[in-house]
Amino acid sequence: MNIMKTYKIGIIGAGHIAEKMASTINQMKNAETYAIASRQLEKAKNFALKYDIKQAYGSYKELAEDNNVDLVYIATPHSLHYEHARLCIEHGKPVLCEKAFTANATQAKKLLNFAHEKQIFITEAIWTRFMPFSKTIRQILDDGIIGKPMTLTASLSYPIVNKERIIKPELAGGALLDIGLYPINFALMCFGHDIKDINSACIKTNTGVDAQNSITFIYNDGRMAVMQSNIYCAGDRQGIICGNKGYIVIDNINNPQKASIYTEGHSLIKTLMCPQQISGYEYEVYASIDALEHGALECNDMPHKETLYVMQMLDKLRYEWGVHFPMDNCL
Repeated sequence: MNIMKTYKIGIIGAGHIAEKMASTINQMKNAETYAIASRQLEKAKNFALKYDIKQAYGSYKELAEDNNVDLVYIATPHSLHYEHARLCIEHGKPVLCEKAFTANATQAKKLLNFAHEKQIFITEAIWTRFMPFSKTIRQILDDGIIGKPMTLTASLSYPIVNKERIIKPELAGGALLDIGLYPINFALMCFGHDIKDINSACIKTNTGVDAQNSITFIYNDGRMAVMQSNIYCAGDRQGIICGNKGYIVIDNINNPQKASIYTEGHSLIKTLMCPQQISGYEYEVYASIDALEHGALECNDMPHKETLYVMQMLDKLRYEWGVHFPMDNCL
């Protein structure tokens, strides 16, 4: 697509993931990291200096009111996504909102309805949904190289238990919303939605959020997907899909770089490598720009109905585990 303008992107929140996005955008075509907003003006100014950003704001409202901003990337904790995305939509700003989209499905539904009412673009920035290599993995399955896929396993774990946003219920913390949704999305992308039953278990922290969880999807056709995540330790990050003629090993479901295909006798058939990328974050930005160029209100790679479907699943899992956030009763 021939894009005639450079899209000026504003970032709300100046944490680690905002830094990765700013660095990525600075290396992209047709995109510019134009503004950064933090609750602390000094922090915003330092961020702007580091990433060569023109505007630094000490409030999120100021960024939302900047007429030059074409798209806002929200990089604050899950608990604040609803509030900050709504602020942007109220000011007519398209939104790329970091995952988890909101703290719960009620917030997600209200936010999506509000965006539709205002005819403003919004999408969930779950980067794996937008990566070309994710589509390559799906194509391997469709091509039948490993026969009929029957079993999928996926795990994602990081030693992040000491992070405030992870441990506090008031920040919508826990493994599930921060990293557990990656194995879930991986399973949904590979195996789809024809799920007959979901079984799960979790171990909670003393603050009441989930620290370790195990989730199993049982499909109507006999397939099974088993997913795990935890906030205590580093894991292998692998995704493995097994069929009756072989299996695929994906090195990192959070940012897949390599897919190795094996026969049922464990002989390597071939290895596919991820195409060169900046960081992987660029794909969700390009998809957002493409949607804006076409006047769309959502992205095909992560449509609103899919975001809501996942949020409803996360709510159900938390309810079964007894993991409750203060904002669950606020809307």
